[in-house]
Amino acid sequence: MQPFTKLTAVAAPLPMVNIDTDVIIPKQFLRTIKRTGLGKSAFYDIRYHDDGSERENFVLNKPAYRNAEILVTGDNFGCGSSREHAPWALLDFGIRCIIAPSFADIFFNNSFKNGILPIVIEDKNTHKELVDWLEAHEGEKLSVDLEAQVITWGNHSTSFDIDPFRKHCLLNGLDDIGLTLEKTAHIRDFEAKDHEKRPWV
Repeated sequence: MQPFTKLTAVAAPLPMVNIDTDVIIPKQFLRTIKRTGLGKSAFYDIRYHDDGSERENFVLNKPAYRNAEILVTGDNFGCGSSREHAPWALLDFGIRCIIAPSFADIFFNNSFKNGILPIVIEDKNTHKELVDWLEAHEGEKLSVDLEAQVITWGNHSTSFDIDPFRKHCLLNGLDDIGLTLEKTAHIRDFEAKDHEKRPWV
């Protein structure tokens, strides 16, 4: 998993509330277990017309946001069914960080496990200031410093909270497999001692 330390990138404002996982990646695209190739189908129903052509007014179709790596959304992002394809699709599109007033729990947890940093800005005024600034400065970049736990845009900044263990995992690029591999020496030691005790196993 790619480490997340500091990200300075274009941020796309999508201040809709209750964006569920079926909006993020519709059910017809869940037939694969690969983590790649889903980005083109992210937000499919609100990103494309029925004939497959792009909706010009959808934020990620606008030239300024085609390479956005940060998404600033509304309350309860990622609600609905617990499909891990949702963070896969966002990551494959290029999104590394999502900022919202709140997230659905399962999506929130899945994001960390896939290298996406979900940031909660509980203060409604701060969140509105950020969205308003992004909408007034199309295509501008903002910075997310995970080590310092600070978001900076224009002349503004705000701090954010994050669980220390999740922060450690993101900073070091550790998913569940990576965390297990950190214990390789302990696992080998246990196996050797167990083999001495139970050679028949």
